[in-house]
Amino acid sequence: MPSAPIDPGPIDSGSIGAGRAALAADALPARPFEIRPQNWVKRVLPRTMFGRSLLLIVMPLVLVQMIATWVFYARHWETVSYRFSSDVAGDIGMLIDGMKAAPPGPELTRLMETASILTDISYVLEPGATLPPAAPPAGTLLETQLRQTLSERVARPFWVDTESDPSDVQVKVELPSGVLSVTVPRKRLYTSTTYIFMLWMIGSSLILLFVAALFLRNQVKSLRRLAAAADGFGKGRPMTYSKVEGALEVRQAAIAFFQMRDRIQRQVRQRTEMLAGVSHDLRTPLTRMKLALEMMGTDPTVTELKSDVIEMERLIEIYLDFARGEGTETPVETDIAFLLDDMAAASRRDGTALSLAAPDELVVPVRPDALRRCLGNLIGNAQRYGSHVWLTGQACADGIDILIDDDGPGIPVADRERVFQPFVRLDASRNPATGGIGLGLAIARDVARTHGGDVRLETSPQGGLRARVHLPK
Repeated sequence: MPSAPIDPGPIDSGSIGAGRAALAADALPARPFEIRPQNWVKRVLPRTMFGRSLLLIVMPLVLVQMIATWVFYARHWETVSYRFSSDVAGDIGMLIDGMKAAPPGPELTRLMETASILTDISYVLEPGATLPPAAPPAGTLLETQLRQTLSERVARPFWVDTESDPSDVQVKVELPSGVLSVTVPRKRLYTSTTYIFMLWMIGSSLILLFVAALFLRNQVKSLRRLAAAADGFGKGRPMTYSKVEGALEVRQAAIAFFQMRDRIQRQVRQRTEMLAGVSHDLRTPLTRMKLALEMMGTDPTVTELKSDVIEMERLIEIYLDFARGEGTETPVETDIAFLLDDMAAASRRDGTALSLAAPDELVVPVRPDALRRCLGNLIGNAQRYGSHVWLTGQACADGIDILIDDDGPGIPVADRERVFQPFVRLDASRNPATGGIGLGLAIARDVARTHGGDVRLETSPQGGLRARVHLPK
């Protein structure tokens, strides 16, 4: 699709169109904005505002819970459980001291029964028995503290089993007359408030997280609606977002967006009205010139002047179409496959050797007439420089790609962006029959970008040039 520089001459409308296309090229990025994580931290962190806001709430909450749990276990719970173990060891030690003064018989039995009732601990004296072999320590906090307090308060050989019975702890103490078997209920050695504390802490955190997520969802909803409205407006689609809502900052952003939208629409409307006046003013003298030439006979000079006037009319129409754009056309849901089929049939009727490949039901909201102009310019360029044209439509992740391939000479990579500038031609001649006036690609890209998409030039697998038209959903 080569084209070369051309001097537009004294026509002012051409410079207007060039400035508009340059602004459009600067205003829109060459590629859609993509979020590319740079390291594992960004890959792990949530990308949405809702997720990050929740993270700001959850992380301090988890940190506070970890600190509270550490303080509770390392300080409070450990201290309380040590005191429980110390009380149990003290009760056992007090009974052993009392047994020294009580002679064997009914008095000793009565002492042990009274101690069992008062301490809620079961005592059994096994005369002549010995301690069983020592079991490997379980290493739990309960066993560690119980062994420590028994060593301090009983000061006699003992044996402890905290694993065999889930409801009781077995303790045996060696005495001169035998072994004192002690059954200690576990409720004497630990408190259930530990689990209650943990449940309250986790439950309150979940309730807080639910309430925070509910409020954050309402705040983020207004941002999402504003973003969707801005995206739709950028693609030229009708806006459904009209209510200012959300936090103060979101409301300010929405108001600023509405004001920007109104200014842009007003400028487009004023530009369209101005160009309509320019078109009328230019056509009036041309019409008078054509009438005057018709009355001058058939002199060869007159025939040449008539040809020049016709060419001026064609150029003016091209310049005005380029400057005016297609902003007034309303986007509608369009079956791109049907549109491509229709354009392929029209090109074949004009003698273009064209192959079409498009799946069914490629439906996106577009301006059909503007898109026809865009694809028509690209197909015309492909037909001008190649002997065969391949037209392909294919769905992609975020929309539709339309590919126009040819088997012509192609365009050097270094010139593929430059040819989109208005009035740029790679053909060194000034003959429009050999390459137009350098507005076809500029118009095609301008139309694609008004839809929120773009046109890019690539190397075709057919040996020539490929024009890729991307249309977002």
